[in-house]
Amino acid sequence: MSITNSPSVSAAVSGASNSMPGTVSNAASLLMLRKALDVQESGAVALLDALPQAPALATEGTLGRNLNTYA
Repeated sequence: MSITNSPSVSAAVSGASNSMPGTVSNAASLLMLRKALDVQESGAVALLDALPQAPALATEGTLGRNLNTYA
């Protein structure tokens, strides 16, 4: 999922920037932009939540306490 190249975000931004300020069309464009950004945000959060957690550092013993490396 690419946030910067999303057609819905691009369309909302261009629509919001091309309309006259203070019009109903401008308000609708800004509302659509906010909704598109909210959808992108929820998608990004879901992707970040899907990432595996890094292994925890060792708390005892001589191995893995001072330098934590993994592949």
